[in-house]
Amino acid sequence: MATNKRVFTLRLSDEVFDKIGFLATKEHRSMTNYIEYVLMQHLEQIEREHGEIETGQTE
Repeated sequence: MATNKRVFTLRLSDEVFDKIGFLATKEHRSMTNYIEYVLMQHLEQIEREHGEIETGQTE
């Protein structure tokens, strides 16, 4: 199943990496999925407070 997701490198300290790994495991998610989930939650909060973020891209 093809996805339209972009791939990029993310550098994290060992401490942050380990903490994200711990939280992802508690949520039964992969680290990648957990990071995406957390970022999506943050974006939703920002948009609730400040309005939609316009990127010029259509879904």
